[in-house]
Amino acid sequence: MDVLALAEEIIAGRRLTRQEDLHFFLDCDLQKLCEGADRIRAHFCGEKVDLCTIINGKSGRCGEDCKYCAQSGHHSTNCEVYDFLPTDDIVKAALSNEQEGVDRFAIVTSGRGLSDVDFEKAIAVYQKMKQVCKLSLCASHGFLTAEQFHRLREAGVESYHENIETSRRYFPYICTTHTYDEKIQSIKLAQAEGFCVCSGGIIGMGETWEDRLDMAVSLAELGIESIPINALMPIPGTPLENLPTLSEDDILRTVAFFRYINPLANIRLAAGRGLMREYGKAAFQSGASATITGNMLTTSGSNIAGDKAMLAEMGRDIIPEYLA
Repeated sequence: MDVLALAEEIIAGRRLTRQEDLHFFLDCDLQKLCEGADRIRAHFCGEKVDLCTIINGKSGRCGEDCKYCAQSGHHSTNCEVYDFLPTDDIVKAALSNEQEGVDRFAIVTSGRGLSDVDFEKAIAVYQKMKQVCKLSLCASHGFLTAEQFHRLREAGVESYHENIETSRRYFPYICTTHTYDEKIQSIKLAQAEGFCVCSGGIIGMGETWEDRLDMAVSLAELGIESIPINALMPIPGTPLENLPTLSEDDILRTVAFFRYINPLANIRLAAGRGLMREYGKAAFQSGASATITGNMLTTSGSNIAGDKAMLAEMGRDIIPEYLA
């Protein structure tokens, strides 16, 4: 397969499907694959890099058993535990990130969903941020009802995050307390309410390359607009603590074929950027068009100022819409 020619076909309108044999992505020349992915990124996303920051609004004591997660109550980790943060603390963090020029700000919370009390706290803080902030608001609160999604939209939230994590086949090996289909149902409820859905997953959890291809195709079939790709950072005390970390080449290959399969989406670098040189500079030349920056939940090392300096040096546009 000539992956550079394929890139031009995708730019011209071709879309890859589940019915095609996509195994050529796994052994084709990596440099050419990344070059083609960058051409697709440049055509559909331009030079703009979408920068997102997050705050852990409620931490620990999660009843779900996701094997990668430090916040699961099923594991013994050193995870910080606290209830829903005060509104003023979250708004202060949002304003600080806005001053540093990020595009969007997300509140993430542990747990399958939010209690009624915590949901009302979330609504209050989103309403407050909508009043005083210019950046775009994102939420990640697990499984919600259609009515709750509607109230989030009314409060000013524009994006909702719900990772599918991995392939349908491999999902039961990673989590048993909820299902892959529950994830899909949640995504479709959010889309029905008009949210831009941010959904991706984690690579390096013991899945096969075929599982990664399947995840990329599944996200394309769902029409996902923002796809975070996390590389597992094994956390002591979790069932995956002894897994080896991925090589940079494996991460770049994954990012690149996700771009081929999801040409219009923002491919967003998330956890695991520290596994790559210069915190993933090469990934931004291999199809990535967005990133989580600042203080991430499960990895550290990159920061807003450093990311903006690196991306500006690459000639990328780092100015959010509200400052343009």
